[in-house]
Amino acid sequence: MNLSTSLTLNANRHPDKIAVICEGRSYTYKELNDEVNRMANGFLQLGYKKGDKVGMFMKNSDHFIITFYALAKAGLVIVPVNFRLTATETSYILAQSDCIAVICDAEYEEIISEASKNETDVKHTIVHPQASESENLNWDEVRSNNVQEPPVEVVATDDAEILYTSGTTGQPKGALFDHQRIVNVNTAFIMGTEINQHDRLIHLAPLFHSAQLNLFFLTGIMVGTTNIIHRDFNPVEVLKAIEEYKITYFFGVPAMYNALLQVPEREKYNLSTVQKCLYGAAPMAPGLIDQAIELFGTDQFYNLCGLTEAGPGGVILYPDEHKTKLGAGGKAMFLTNVRVVNDNMEDVQSGETGEFIIRGGTVMKEYYKKPEETSQALKGGWLFTGDLATIDAEGYITIVDRKKDMIISGGENVYSVEVEQVLNSHPKILEAATIGFPDERWGEAVGAVLVLKEGETVNEDEIITFCRERLAGYKIPRKFVYIDQLPRNTSGKILKYQLRETYQNEILQGLEGT
Repeated sequence: MNLSTSLTLNANRHPDKIAVICEGRSYTYKELNDEVNRMANGFLQLGYKKGDKVGMFMKNSDHFIITFYALAKAGLVIVPVNFRLTATETSYILAQSDCIAVICDAEYEEIISEASKNETDVKHTIVHPQASESENLNWDEVRSNNVQEPPVEVVATDDAEILYTSGTTGQPKGALFDHQRIVNVNTAFIMGTEINQHDRLIHLAPLFHSAQLNLFFLTGIMVGTTNIIHRDFNPVEVLKAIEEYKITYFFGVPAMYNALLQVPEREKYNLSTVQKCLYGAAPMAPGLIDQAIELFGTDQFYNLCGLTEAGPGGVILYPDEHKTKLGAGGKAMFLTNVRVVNDNMEDVQSGETGEFIIRGGTVMKEYYKKPEETSQALKGGWLFTGDLATIDAEGYITIVDRKKDMIISGGENVYSVEVEQVLNSHPKILEAATIGFPDERWGEAVGAVLVLKEGETVNEDEIITFCRERLAGYKIPRKFVYIDQLPRNTSGKILKYQLRETYQNEILQGLEGT
């Protein structure tokens, strides 16, 4: 079994079923498989060999899907790259991953051309639909007429993907996966959520991100779903599409749910076909979950809490568990073992905080060409996530912070998730993030970066009073900064290091002036 096996099997099993719809273009499973084979054979005609690394710098589209599966069928190692990166950032990834080629959308050709010049091994840039620079190749130039399965044997242990971490704490690292590990991710997701061939999925988050790609899209193709792909996230267009295509499964990061809930007259859209809603990649406030349940008219919500290096994998909270464990991450996903441990690798007691670690068939092989970082992350078969968590008496795990984001004030640990959930429950606050700032008396104190709801104003005394009713004194933010939008990576996680770099001095200057 490999990544592309399921596409070939479904092309034989139900050739006339719609597999993908994107911007008015639709493909049956047979048509999609034929297009994939044309591109895979085209890659081989260019001289690419099994094991070569090829980058993808593309937005969500049917052409992203065709490219991805074609590279997999040709035995190539796929390197999906964040299309929001600069040429310098992209050049680092292309060089570090040993990419010999890049496939990109036309709007990114200039970035890729610039990035490829800087000490990379890139020989070809393939542009969809058409290149503007003569040295680059057009998509149709590569696409062959041969719809036969490419003559490459791809086995489960062959390398398949290098997924670069989102870099919430600095420079990204490439998590290497073979085909079997990704099939394990798909299998665990099927077992956990009972997704099946009758489901209709909508894909909104960037497909270069591990959750949207490995967990959701590849699993959908494995079981034979119909997949609606949106190039960009537009809340109104999403609600229209759910109604038009009768979507049954919805997956989004918390910021997407929040955006949908801000749409005027959202109640006029018929969302009744949605049977299950999944969220992940970042904590979702209980109040936001309650509002989303009302919006979709179903309480079948799943919390997926994991990380790229685990496939993604980690813990899952099922719909019935939301009634009693709302706010928790959950228990281990199928094919995965999880623990919360102290610095001596001992399981922490209920209520104590430790590091969240994962072991199982979905975990990466290594960080590509980074042996030191690999040895720090993978120890004794366990993946050390860098996430701080608690575990209760019933075994439910809750992520409370990143190790590097925890604030220590007067010797007390302050976990950002707890403070942010309180701030996010304030009726005038849309989103909140907490960061530590230096304090002569306490060592560190809590600062809050806030995004207010449209048209709202608030004073700090009001927020402090609100927090004092819900938090211990040392956890209450002492200073507030107001901005229009929190910086996030593509998986929806708040970039705390950017907030610290940008606002710590502003917070200190504000305190000095009071």
